[in-house]
Amino acid sequence: MPTTNYAPTKTNLLRLRNDLKFAQQGYELLDQKRNILIIELLSLVDQAADYQERVESALAKAYRALEEAVFDMGRLKVQYLIGAVNISTKIDVRYRKVMGVNLPVVDTEYRDRPPYFSPMGTSFWIDSALDSFKQAIELLGKLSELKISILRLANEVKKTIRKVNALEKIAIPDLTEGLKSIESRLEQGERDMLMLMKIVKENLDAKRTAAMEKRHE
Repeated sequence: MPTTNYAPTKTNLLRLRNDLKFAQQGYELLDQKRNILIIELLSLVDQAADYQERVESALAKAYRALEEAVFDMGRLKVQYLIGAVNISTKIDVRYRKVMGVNLPVVDTEYRDRPPYFSPMGTSFWIDSALDSFKQAIELLGKLSELKISILRLANEVKKTIRKVNALEKIAIPDLTEGLKSIESRLEQGERDMLMLMKIVKENLDAKRTAAMEKRHE
């Protein structure tokens, strides 16, 4: 219901004042939330770009080390050695909150059970490849954390912007207009009442004067 359609009563006047105050407070809080979310989002975007480069670099290094190991020892022996590797990976996901938004935090943990194979007759590229792939997996976990956080924050930013715009461009102007309309109509009613009272007083004074003159005749 448009606020301009409210009856011009003091009750509605007080109601609209309270509604406007509440809407303005909500706007300020949502505007602060929007700014905080955008700052956090931009920070995560920068981090994600950095981690993307680090992941690509780590994977390139790992595959290059693996290729060198294959050149040194042959594909079959490398496959045999890889099959002997006993490393378990544990990935824990916990959450942190940013302005009510749950953002994941990914922790990657390795449990090594060396030695995997005899160092005799093996290339150092095997160890280099293992270390590089472990590093790449850790970086991928962090990159996944950042990308999911970016998506969630971006979605929340969109929602918050819609709410801020609704308050700024619709609710607050509508309430302000309605408040001014009621105040104007109440003021006009008071002026009309004063004018009416003045006319009534003048009529009473005229009748009183006429009655006194009639008594003196």
